[in-house]
Amino acid sequence: MKAAPSVRMPIKASARNARFVSGTSNSRSSVASPAAANAWQSLAQTPAQPRKALTAPLAKLPLSSVLRSLLVLSVSSSTLLLKPCIYTLSLLAHPRSALWDVAKNPLLNTLIKHTIYKQFNAGENKLEVQESINKIKDLGCRGVLLGYAREVLIGENDDASYDAKAALADIQMWIDGTMQTVDMAQPGDFVALKFTGMGIDALKLLQAQNMPTEFMDTSIQKICDLAISRGVRLLVDAEEQAVQPGIEAWIMKYQKYCNSQTPGRAVFYGTYQAYLRSTPATLARHLETARAEGYTLGVKMVRGAYMKTDPREIFWAKKEDTDKCYDEVVAALLTRKYNSMLQAPTKENPTDLPSVNVIIATHNRESVRKAHAIRMEQATRSENLGVDVSYAQLQGMADEVSCELLQGFENAEDSVGASPIEAPNVFKLLTWGSVKECMGFLLRRAVENTEAVGRTKDSQVAMLAELKRRCGNAFSSSK
Repeated sequence: MKAAPSVRMPIKASARNARFVSGTSNSRSSVASPAAANAWQSLAQTPAQPRKALTAPLAKLPLSSVLRSLLVLSVSSSTLLLKPCIYTLSLLAHPRSALWDVAKNPLLNTLIKHTIYKQFNAGENKLEVQESINKIKDLGCRGVLLGYAREVLIGENDDASYDAKAALADIQMWIDGTMQTVDMAQPGDFVALKFTGMGIDALKLLQAQNMPTEFMDTSIQKICDLAISRGVRLLVDAEEQAVQPGIEAWIMKYQKYCNSQTPGRAVFYGTYQAYLRSTPATLARHLETARAEGYTLGVKMVRGAYMKTDPREIFWAKKEDTDKCYDEVVAALLTRKYNSMLQAPTKENPTDLPSVNVIIATHNRESVRKAHAIRMEQATRSENLGVDVSYAQLQGMADEVSCELLQGFENAEDSVGASPIEAPNVFKLLTWGSVKECMGFLLRRAVENTEAVGRTKDSQVAMLAELKRRCGNAFSSSK
């Protein structure tokens, strides 16, 4: 699971209540200040949440959310309705007249905001965003992975049309939006970054696998310092392979900058796509780099979302191969042991993995169950490997997976008499921005669903079953 990049440009050949242990001697960072230290220590002292058994996983969702989800998922899971939906969203994302422009048509804006926008997005301003975050946490989730939806639309740029002033403005817009997003996030939350959101200058550097300019570097470090001071974590999404190697080099640079300041904890995370054949080797190499440089690696595991744009030969041949890669890499990370999938780069490397924090970001129920089973087994053995684990699903999608995870995949009677077990760290990924700014994001969610109609159908069935359960209870109580 992963949002698509902020910059959409044809590639030319030429990002609640988590607990932290933190400390630093780096005087350059704001984390060294007493206020910042107190913020992270207060997170570290947050008590574990006891597991609360539910009679039905989706029982916590408000009725309005169930009905809206059922409507959206019914369209998304229908091969007949999905294509017209994508066409309509494309018109809204790239309007050719005021009639289709949600910024100029108030009736259309209201319709979109209270349906598909509300299903997937956090809000248009800080008040709406924080209200959405609080609602998610009230369900039992630890927090959110929050991203800014505004895009830098570049198009067919070349050297002849390059505008240095406009390019600098794009970078500043990204910096301002990212700083605002960090300010909106609450302690323990994540903020998603997209380096390509800085525009054409960043895109060219990433394509050439060059490091950021001095201005970019200074600005990104300021974002890192603000995040550390607020107890907020940062993650960078993966993108197309034309820019991904450059993105990975930048990620490792800022992982060292941030994570070296918070021993035993990752503040800065990179994203690894299980459908790439190269991912196990790439991840193993990064793990050993982090070991050598003395910091905890932050790993967000996704399956991937660029099968339609990247070369087919770089992927595993079958979906089952991707599933195997995902599950075995996650198992290696949770147990901190190299295995047949995630192998040590050389025979000289230790078999034990170095310090690592993990986000299991997937809508695949079986992968979540397998990871949760490993954590439950470790808990029964009182085995503490120091691996901070979070689970994440997109807001408005796979709610049944998130709620089942919060429930512990156990029935109410199974937990009777059992000692309280710490609730898993469940997060929902959502974006914020005006309705117009979010149209590109919403369009990509619809396009991604063309490759996951079966999975979306499972969510629709779960929502329909929940609605029927509530109707049955209401009918029974009325007798």
